Amino acid sequence: MIPIDEFFDLENCEHRALFENVSNVWDVLPKIGAYLQFRLRPGIHGRLIGKPFVSGAVFIGKNTVIEHGAMVKGPAWIGENCEIRNGCYIRENVILGDGVIAGNSCEFKNCLVMDRAQIPHFNYVGDSILGAGAHLGAGVILSNVRLDKSTVRVRLGDGSLDSGLKKFGAVVGELAEIGCHAVLSPGSLIGRGSVVYPGSQWRGHLPAGHMAKYRQEFEIVRRRGAL
Repeated sequence: MIPIDEFFDLENCEHRALFENVSNVWDVLPKIGAYLQFRLRPGIHGRLIGKPFVSGAVFIGKNTVIEHGAMVKGPAWIGENCEIRNGCYIRENVILGDGVIAGNSCEFKNCLVMDRAQIPHFNYVGDSILGAGAHLGAGVILSNVRLDKSTVRVRLGDGSLDSGLKKFGAVVGELAEIGCHAVLSPGSLIGRGSVVYPGSQWRGHLPAGHMAKYRQEFEIVRRRGAL
């Protein structure tokens, strides 16, 4: 078992009750639906620009802006001072903390996104947890289902552990940076403050404070017929 504090400081997390009595950090994911059913108090306290689509049990905090063209399907809990931009799709069992940016062509499903995380461009976040201040570069995908549809296994060192979940994307620690067009395979664990290079295909556990570097080699040749 990897300690939860390798990924998050829960002292100021409004939804830290989700982490009570869990053995592994991913055990939070199946609890999100019941947590929202019990604790969510629907209400729109932010600002809707134009005509975004908002349906079901949805809470929107103060000073949060939902732009025209966004879709929010509850149950969903969106904190204060968030930006839900045009083209964003939030569908069922989603919790966004305060100050979150959820951008164009981004999709969220059964996930917990903590305060000030930024998911601004062309991202998929399904069955995943993002820590405070985490950032996904443009085009980052958190893949949440194995091709063979079996339960997701988490790679830890030389072995692996069955998560027991058929849908499990990634756990991305606070202040972690995932570079543009990186893909995190199902069951990926990224420690707090770590970096995954752009264009990477990552699988497994990246410890806190580390970098996963991916370098592509190029061959430079003269173009025929060029000036």
